[in-house]
Amino acid sequence: MKVLIGGVAAAALGIIGISVWFGAFVTLLKGAAPVMLMMGGALAIYIGFDELKDSWKNDADDSNAGDSPEKYQQEIDELKKEVEILKSENKTED
Repeated sequence: MKVLIGGVAAAALGIIGISVWFGAFVTLLKGAAPVMLMMGGALAIYIGFDELKDSWKNDADDSNAGDSPEKYQQEIDELKKEVEILKSENKTED
């Protein structure tokens, strides 16, 4: 209940303040609007650049996806041979 009363009082004082100092309020808006636009624009540029970097990263990842299957098959065959060698060495030790 105290919060509700405080909120009503603050809103009433705000309305009275704007009506009494309307000229100063408009001057404040005139000064704040360009600053807000600059800050909003800077944020949009930052977000856009971040998305652009992400798209460059995804393009780079996609370019690696075009490697030939033969390359991977050769690597798998080499690893299989290495596993067989390790298995045979392990059996001789037992």
